[in-house]
Amino acid sequence: MISKLFLFSILLMLNFKANAQFDDYHLIFSEEFNYRGLPDEEKWNYEEGYVRNMEPQYYTKKRKKNARVKNGNLIIEGRKESIKNSFYKRGSTHWRNSPKRTQYTSASLNTLGNFSFQYGFVEVKAKLPEGKGVWPAIWMLGTDVNEVEWPFSGEIDIMEFVGKDEKHVHGTVHYPANNEEKYASSGSKLPVEDLHDDFHIFGLNWTKDKIEFYFDRQLYHTFLIEEAGEMAYIFRKPYYLLINLALGGGWAGELDESILPQQFLIDYVRVYKPGE
Repeated sequence: MISKLFLFSILLMLNFKANAQFDDYHLIFSEEFNYRGLPDEEKWNYEEGYVRNMEPQYYTKKRKKNARVKNGNLIIEGRKESIKNSFYKRGSTHWRNSPKRTQYTSASLNTLGNFSFQYGFVEVKAKLPEGKGVWPAIWMLGTDVNEVEWPFSGEIDIMEFVGKDEKHVHGTVHYPANNEEKYASSGSKLPVEDLHDDFHIFGLNWTKDKIEFYFDRQLYHTFLIEEAGEMAYIFRKPYYLLINLALGGGWAGELDESILPQQFLIDYVRVYKPGE
């Protein structure tokens, strides 16, 4: 019997049959979500609490209301609800620790410690939420993020979407720079239709020389790693995957809570590696 991994590899090759660079790629990570319950703990970890960008959602851990697998999909759900902030510190004025209870909850999953890779092709089939303030993302960080911190970890955003701009998806890289912001970005936004009505495939091809962004298997942006200058090494080390649904915050802006709950659906996550 032909294995599912082999069939997945053949399907990818058919979509890129005109490009010889993909001829020797093979599947090294596959999450098809063909089960029920919590996400597979051998593949996925959780961020917990108020994490980044002054976002008002609280990421929960192992909570089916926010992250569950059902009907062949990972469902990440952003909700308006009040639960206890496990990181509350009495008297603190820090935005992560001062709220005693939450206003909104969601989930952020990652593969740190379970799976990482250096160079390859990533495909994620997903259906995006909609409404002012939603901010779903499929992205990657360097595995050394806890040692060197961002932006020295590097960041590769396979897909970002903000509900206030419902006609575009974004693919971007971030790396350290000697400027006022202390980081530089390179990316592109692609005009799209029907983002919320159907599933789409978000892809990334990463080599030692370039990072290419795909939407429904069509190339729309290329970043040449040498553009990062002396920081090019940041994109030549192992990275891990993250999938999350933020609500509001720095880029997404004000959240219209009347749209909640909203669901970010992921049908599959696949990573292919070039042959040695």
